[in-house]
Amino acid sequence: MPAWLRVPVAAITGLNRTLFRIAVWLMAVVVPVMVYEVVCRYLFNAPTVWAMELAVLLFGPYFLLGGPYLLHLRGHVALDLVHARLSPRWRRRVDLLNYPVIVAFCAILLYYSVPPALNAFAYRETSFSAWNPPIWPFKAAVPVALLLMLLQALAEFVRTCFETPEAARQAQPVADAQEVRP
Repeated sequence: MPAWLRVPVAAITGLNRTLFRIAVWLMAVVVPVMVYEVVCRYLFNAPTVWAMELAVLLFGPYFLLGGPYLLHLRGHVALDLVHARLSPRWRRRVDLLNYPVIVAFCAILLYYSVPPALNAFAYRETSFSAWNPPIWPFKAAVPVALLLMLLQALAEFVRTCFETPEAARQAQPVADAQEVRP
């Protein structure tokens, strides 16, 4: 791969890796909040008005911001049984078809997700619940994550274009799980 492409591809993957590691730590917030809610609700019969809603709001960014780096790790749901049986050359061809489809899908979703996120920001949208937190930051996570996924799919496409079929990566999400730890 030419150096002028290697730098942006590495930067995109590095950014998504960093956001993925940050998103993993959202569970360090969600789990204690849910434990607190369960203790309050069932031991003291005093449920909170905010804990469940906070957990739901944090789950969105958790999944959305983890997705782009998971694409790099090849951890998304795939037809691994078919993909694993293909020769490296055919695997590469399938990947060269898949990544543009992912880019197109993300572009379409990005096009339709930006206006609601901008409206939520413009109106300072809240949840209208008893707690009533602002939800525009969580709505903004959708187009941000889609843009990051689109960029990561482009980076993976470029990687696939410049790698030889013999050097093509094997789909081994379990082996890459070592890299997932924060």
